Formats: sequence, C-alpha cells, structure tokens
Amino acid sequence: MKRILLLGGVTEALAIARTLGPEHIYSLAGVGRVPTDLRCQVRVGGYGGAEGLAQFVRDEGIDLILDATHPYAAQISQNAATAAKLAGIPCWALRRPAWQATPEDDWREVSDWAELITALAPFKRPLFTLGREPLQHLHEIPEHQFWTLRALDSYPGNERCEVIGARGPFQLEDERALFERKNIDVLISKNSGSGATEPKLEVARERGVPVLVLKRPVLAGVDREFFAMRDILGALQDSFS
Repeated sequence: MKRILLLGGVTEALAIARTLGPEHIYSLAGVGRVPTDLRCQVRVGGYGGAEGLAQFVRDEGIDLILDATHPYAAQISQNAATAAKLAGIPCWALRRPAWQATPEDDWREVSDWAELITALAPFKRPLFTLGREPLQHLHEIPEHQFWTLRALDSYPGNERCEVIGARGPFQLEDERALFERKNIDVLISKNSGSGATEPKLEVARERGVPVLVLKRPVLAGVDREFFAMRDILGALQDSFS
C-alpha cells in the first residue's frame, strides 16, 4: 500500500485531499479551518524542520511527499524537498502560477518589508492583504497614513489601523465597496495566483490604484512540478491507484 503525505496551504490542496483514501495523510500547519469531512487522515502542526519531517516520513512509511503549500512558504517547501531526499522518496509540488499584470495595471514589485515601506511612503490609505505579517509593525505607522489590514482572522488594531478578519473567495462588488469605503489609494499584495482573491486586483485596475506586489521567493527544486490540478490528479491516479 502506497502512502501520500500531502502538505496543504492553498485551496487546491483541499481539493486534492478530497480524492485521497484513508491510508493517506493531509497535513496542515494549523492556520485556518481544519476539515472534518475527509476520508484521508488529517494531521495538524509542524514537524521540527526537515529532519523531523524525514523521521515522520520514515515512521509512517510515506512513499511520496506532495507539497501544496503557499507560494510564499519557502521554508516549508525547502523542508519538504530536503526531507524527501533524507528519506529516499520523491517530492512533488503543485506550483500555482503567478498573476500577470496587464497594460492597465500599475504594479510595483518589492523584495522585502524595508523596500515596501519606502515604496509606501507617498500614500495615505493603504490596504494590506499580506496576512498577519504587518501586525508586528503597527507601531511604525506614519502620522499621515491609516492602514487597513485584511487577514484570515480578526486581530486588534490601533488608532491608525483597522484589522478586518475575512476569508475568500471575495466578490468583485464587495471589493469595490471596500476600496470606496476606506478610500484606498494603494494595495499591498502577495502574488499568490489565487482566483479567490484576484478581484482586489481588478478593482485596483478600475480605480487606477497602484499595487505593491511582494516578490515571490525562489522555491526548492523537486522531482516533479505541476501547474494545473488536472495534471497532478492524473499523475496521482497513474502512480497511486
């Protein structure tokens, strides 16, 4: 019996998990909702780095690590690739394609937080859609700015910041209303490639609002990369049916 360890992190991972039987394991870091309606096993929590993951793979008799983590989870992807090599099994990865700017878009790529803050200086009403990362910088908000942060869950803000807890998919009309209500003049986003969060980019395009895009990290090399759900499901069917 072959066993798959599926490392989740993107919406597509849950769709893959729904195709897996009880011998396989769907692994989640613990951020967000944990599904309870799957046939496969669900594991929540970390492994203690690549060595810990490799030991788990050996102990559980895993035959394949399938990395379906977020495009910005570079450390987890590196741990997965390293653990697979240590355990002597293959590592496959679902790599979600990045969004592509159109001629009507004003996208400005930034490499890190310092570069982002410099690029943000001329604006007054930014909308952050980076997850929880900006929360540790609330004390650094300039006097001329008011931040709106959107994350999966609600967190305390301050007098210069409102934090909105919301989960996609987001609807175009709702995004339009948010930009209007908060008078957003710049959007900050990762290039996640997710259709569930793409409407914010359409609204920015409509309103002529610049988008500061956090550059994607370089991810670890793996044995096989897939860029579409149908391709990875077909490969799993061929190898594990």
